[in-house]
Amino acid sequence: MRTDSIVRVDAINVLLANLGEVDTERFISMIKRDTFDYTEWRRDLFKGKSIEEIHAMATDHEKNQRRA
Repeated sequence: MRTDSIVRVDAINVLLANLGEVDTERFISMIKRDTFDYTEWRRDLFKGKSIEEIHAMATDHEKNQRRA
């Protein structure tokens, strides 16, 4: 199992690679001041969607990422 420190560093690196320094800082600031519950958000993200709908969303997302 990876340590919390390793997960934290990897997460920051993913954010930096995808958002850049400024937006990564903005994101971290938003998370710190927001009462956002990531676990609850994830629980509701696909609520009521079939596996086919989730697959289509993932496929569309992947296609859009390749274009960017």
